[in-house]
Amino acid sequence: MKLKAGVLGAGHLGKIHLKLLQQSEKYELVGFYDPDASNGQKVESEFGYKFFNSLEALISAVDVVDIVTPTLSHYTCAIKAITKGKHLFIEKPITNTIEEAEHIRLLVSENNLRGQVGHVERFNPAFKAVKNDIQSPMFIETHRLAEFNPRGTDVPVVLDLMIHDIDIILSVVKSPVKNITASGVSVISETPDIANARIEFENGCVANLTASRISMKNMRKSRFFQKDAYISVDFLEKQVEVVKMKDAPETPGDFDMVLQNAEGVKKQIYFENPEITPNNAILDELESFADAINNNTTPVVTLRDGVDALRVAYQIIDCF
Repeated sequence: MKLKAGVLGAGHLGKIHLKLLQQSEKYELVGFYDPDASNGQKVESEFGYKFFNSLEALISAVDVVDIVTPTLSHYTCAIKAITKGKHLFIEKPITNTIEEAEHIRLLVSENNLRGQVGHVERFNPAFKAVKNDIQSPMFIETHRLAEFNPRGTDVPVVLDLMIHDIDIILSVVKSPVKNITASGVSVISETPDIANARIEFENGCVANLTASRISMKNMRKSRFFQKDAYISVDFLEKQVEVVKMKDAPETPGDFDMVLQNAEGVKKQIYFENPEITPNNAILDELESFADAINNNTTPVVTLRDGVDALRVAYQIIDCF
């Protein structure tokens, strides 16, 4: 069944959500609300989406509220939606504080509603192609570098960019965080523009994350090292590299790559090329949420996932 959806916020990302919800087979786009009435009317006349002149009116008219407003207003919008019994898709970071995030999570659960956070990299086709290969990684390195864009400098680079990688790492490392060290530098903004963090997990895994919004070029790469495998994911170019090792055959072929360690153990190196299925990651995340509501299943990125990523982000920021 098609779910009636409404979007809160008609900025850059809000417009993308409006377009995709209108295209989707799983939603009926009812309209949107934006506190800036002149922007709302402009978007309505340009694209034809129905502009509601009050937040309450839009929430009352839909089943699903899609919150794509600045992070500072996520909490207020979410509480209004939950009290009206509406399911909640909320852009990352989930809210501005961990207390707000926990409160939203609790209320959604108590009201038997569904909530999903917009950690879109989980739906990146390159990550989807290899996520089942990532098993118990012990060292992870991520680089997320962006050219300067004044949009987004109201929050530290950790909440703006690094949080994507924090969520991906927490989704593949099944172990509690043990220790975090980090440093950040403010170059052009009031908050850090470049940051590096080291997360140590109780199982011994270590993740080293770098994020910058003052780079000369864009880069979004993660590398996962685990027993007998190395997996590299390029989130930007949507490419992967999977290098695995297995016990070498007794008589290797001419072209087999074989390594021998000091103990004399021989391993054969081989490359895998997982198929990457092109997709629209934002459409995928929105439609996966519709499936979770209709089938009464757990969303791919739960509100708890959003809370956990935010908690680690703030532990990193507290190190600065």
